[in-house]
Amino acid sequence: MIMRVSMAMCKQTLPPSTALNFPPANFGPNMLTLSPSGPKDKVVVIMGATGTGKSRLSVDLATRFPAEIINSDKIQVHQGLDIVTNKITTEESCGVPHHLLGVLPPEAELTAVNFRHMANLSVESILSRGKLPIIVGGSNSYVEALVDDEDYKFRSRYDCCFLWVDVALPVLHGFVYERVDKMVENGMVEEVRDFFDYSDSEYSRGIKKAIGVPEFDNFFRNEPFLNMRDREELLSKVVDEIKRNTFGLACKQRNKIERLRKIKKWFIQRLDATPVFTRRRSKVDADVAWERLVAGPSTDAVSRFLLDFASPRPLVEALTALAREREMSRCLVV
Repeated sequence: MIMRVSMAMCKQTLPPSTALNFPPANFGPNMLTLSPSGPKDKVVVIMGATGTGKSRLSVDLATRFPAEIINSDKIQVHQGLDIVTNKITTEESCGVPHHLLGVLPPEAELTAVNFRHMANLSVESILSRGKLPIIVGGSNSYVEALVDDEDYKFRSRYDCCFLWVDVALPVLHGFVYERVDKMVENGMVEEVRDFFDYSDSEYSRGIKKAIGVPEFDNFFRNEPFLNMRDREELLSKVVDEIKRNTFGLACKQRNKIERLRKIKKWFIQRLDATPVFTRRRSKVDADVAWERLVAGPSTDAVSRFLLDFASPRPLVEALTALAREREMSRCLVV
């Protein structure tokens, strides 16, 4: 069952940052950067196409390190339509604080500039509590706008560890189609029907842009005039359209990540989760593959990233081994 998650973003104005003394510029591996004297704060960024397990990995890492999660999905920032937008559930979040998740009214328009401002506030808020910010979501253009802002302020203040959860497209295709069927079983049609506005056919703003909303327009307008057979046939066509559009989005997201790697030279560590999905009929086998291929290597990568050099605001002490094992067993997400 999909449950409502409402995590408030930091609303208070943060204190001014300490003045930075910039030494001469030096060339980093990705771009020209200006490094402030002393080490930078650390930020983890999890990327991937829809349905690949980004949210699961973010929670896994946040239960192994003292961390909080920042949502970078521009649709999930809005309130409502939890099934359609596939928001993480209360159970799946395992008590990990989530920022920028369900905080804007459904009709609000979120721009890349708005997101960058809110995400920066959330990053600073998390760091001020001695926690590791983990940014996760599928809106890669917004992540790019945040990390490579026009003045490169983000790069000058933070070191980023980029993790990419990838799944072979033929395998992801089948999983995405199954997931849409599961969303229908969980009440997606009823959720969109309750949200539907017969007087408004504009789907270019706010949460109404979400895949799974405009596809139902024709169905709801004609439903009262259809017999049972025609209704089921039209609904089947709507669901098929949602499946195609969702997989199309996944392809675009994957291509965007490839562009960031090849054109902008972002150092993004790829984690191939394909075997996890090919074994999804057996939860035990899938969980073993997830730990071996995704969660375990990601934990090692983040550990090396954090130990590279000390942060100016050291993270609070990590979970003990016993507590970590308990959290892992409780928080595995199918």
